[in-house]
Amino acid sequence: MSVQERKERERADRERLIVATARELAEAQGWDAVTTRRLAERIEYSQPVLYSHFRGKREIIGAVALEGAAEMAVAARAAASAADGPRARVTALARAYLDFAEHNPAVYDAMFRLDGGLAFAHEDTPEPLKDAFSALLENLGEVAGDGVHAELFTEVFWAALHGLATLTRARRLPPEDTESRVELLVDRLAVV
Repeated sequence: MSVQERKERERADRERLIVATARELAEAQGWDAVTTRRLAERIEYSQPVLYSHFRGKREIIGAVALEGAAEMAVAARAAASAADGPRARVTALARAYLDFAEHNPAVYDAMFRLDGGLAFAHEDTPEPLKDAFSALLENLGEVAGDGVHAELFTEVFWAALHGLATLTRARRLPPEDTESRVELLVDRLAVV
């Protein structure tokens, strides 16, 4: 391995450490607790080293969001592939989405609530965000119904799931009724 390759590997390792540490801190104490000073202390590097990877907290949030989008895509595809039939796939997909949001609240916030400097629904949307949307689209297109644009249907279904996740987390909806809400959503929106 050349010196340059080793330096690139070490840089990538540091970047992963910064993102993982930010994520851990945010999940434990919230995003307000994530500062460049605290991250530098936790990873045992100076703030200038941290700034050599990310210009600030916004870019770190963006990196966590991209990581979360990749994980959400994997979870969605795994849930859908384990289900039998279109309706079961949509139900499994909805559950996987809501489970991800519930078990990764800081990551979910980085993806959808906080400004991570990422473009959504644009030509320059980062690939992990496109892939997370594709993971939904792949399983929702077949239940959209005749004459319904599959991408538009996916956006509406996603918005409904986001609303359920956000309102349940904020205790505006009782969590014990989540399964009934998923069934109702699938019943009303998925044409099978």
